[in-house]
Amino acid sequence: MIKDINYWDLDIIAENIINGQKLTDDNLRELLSLTEEEDIEKLQYVARKVKERYFGNRVFLYSFVYFSTHCKNNCAFCYYNRCNEIQRYRLDLEEIRSIARAIKNETIHMVDLTMGEDPYFHNNPEKFVDVVKAVKEETGLPIMISPGVMDDRTLSRLHESGANFLALYQETHDEELYRKLRVGQSFDERNHAREFARTNGYCVEDGILTGVGNDIESTIISLRGMQKGNPDMVRVMTFVPQEGTPLELVTQQSSLAELKIISVLRLMFPDKLIPASLDLEGIDGMVDRLNAGANVVTSIISADSSLEGVVNYDRELEERDRDSKSVIKRLKSMGMEPASQAEFNRILEKQHVTPVRIPVAAL
Repeated sequence: MIKDINYWDLDIIAENIINGQKLTDDNLRELLSLTEEEDIEKLQYVARKVKERYFGNRVFLYSFVYFSTHCKNNCAFCYYNRCNEIQRYRLDLEEIRSIARAIKNETIHMVDLTMGEDPYFHNNPEKFVDVVKAVKEETGLPIMISPGVMDDRTLSRLHESGANFLALYQETHDEELYRKLRVGQSFDERNHAREFARTNGYCVEDGILTGVGNDIESTIISLRGMQKGNPDMVRVMTFVPQEGTPLELVTQQSSLAELKIISVLRLMFPDKLIPASLDLEGIDGMVDRLNAGANVVTSIISADSSLEGVVNYDRELEERDRDSKSVIKRLKSMGMEPASQAEFNRILEKQHVTPVRIPVAAL
């Protein structure tokens, strides 16, 4: 599909994808198996051509508010799993409002409210509803929630209170690997929460990890699993071993697999949102991911913020270089620019589904 062909033929491949051609499993095997730099650049070229057809040179920017690092789960890959003896925090409502007021003055299209599966908020969902209402009131921006698995009724209440997007990563759709990563958690419940949200007014995001023992066949299972769920945003992130976790001694892989998967995701989901996270390799890594086909920059944190990220490659650095001004400066050097808020809002409206109202008694 990619090897031994010229750039004219690559343009034809891009046009075919834009016109609805689907990748077969054999196509996926070939693309995920690429190792030669020239072949990988050809893949990225096709991904960029597809992205540019749908989004031009515009990029969307998401701010990141990790407002609670408490969690009831024991995920093998996560720094914040309940068994890890680390310092944790839980911001109060006024602290969250203060951060939201600062975000309002930056070039941001959506605010991502992230937490672990904090028992405080999961047992008192009205407190999380208050957080969403407060941030919506302070910013007027679309809100993404990343709260882990919440019940149907709570998801409905959060949507009615201003949440537009649900981010709920499966990490893998290979059920055997899932059991090793998300220890003791239901595979089906996680899928159900995304499906309920998608059919009840939310846009949804699914995501996978690479570098955690998933070979090409396992990755294909995950890609097809994401495809089946029809998400509005799809993500892949390289696993970074975290101190104090069961997988802390696993050798970290390069970001090459992630970059290939980003390009493959662009060919599978040509008109969808695909993030480039600042949480893995900062702005330099953002450049690589945008060049691979991503069109969203996530995990933007104000220059003076001490908030945590999910991976935090820069946890010990004094200057984190993850603010919106730094991102926009680099985008412009790449010939890219932030999209308008109206462009992002149109995407939300295009993907939006009229909620199916379920009687409270049924929830």
